[in-house]
Amino acid sequence: PVFSGMNGSAIENFSCVIYNIFLMNCTWQAGRSAPADTQYFLYWQNSIDEEEMECELYIKDENYRNMGCIFQNVSIGTEKAYFFVNGSSKDSLIQFYDEYIDLYKIEILTAPLNVTAHCTRESVGCIITWHPPLTSHVEKAECFQYEISIQNK
Repeated sequence: PVFSGMNGSAIENFSCVIYNIFLMNCTWQAGRSAPADTQYFLYWQNSIDEEEMECELYIKDENYRNMGCIFQNVSIGTEKAYFFVNGSSKDSLIQFYDEYIDLYKIEILTAPLNVTAHCTRESVGCIITWHPPLTSHVEKAECFQYEISIQNK
């Protein structure tokens, strides 16, 4: 790729998370040297076989500059997803930013479901049960590990 554009104009601190199973939120900061009128545009591609998509719902800052994006109906594949952010300005060429991300690594899992505790006065103590959290890509409940923290006895 050709890295044209003013040094320091590409976005910084790019980060994405997947939450509530199929929503993805990506955010970034404007490049330190980017002109004030710089507008950024995010594209992503879930796999090589899929077409790249531009953000449909941008998050804007107080100057109406695109500083993030919310994607809906995201599915986690086995390949790394490709993210590309370019920019435009009347004053100068803006450098682009790109990154490959394993989507499963950025998923924030929901809490376990249907947590119940049944305690008795007998020596058995308490029996705590739950169902695995909802996730878009883990099919086996055995893949999860849990830690129980008992605050009061």
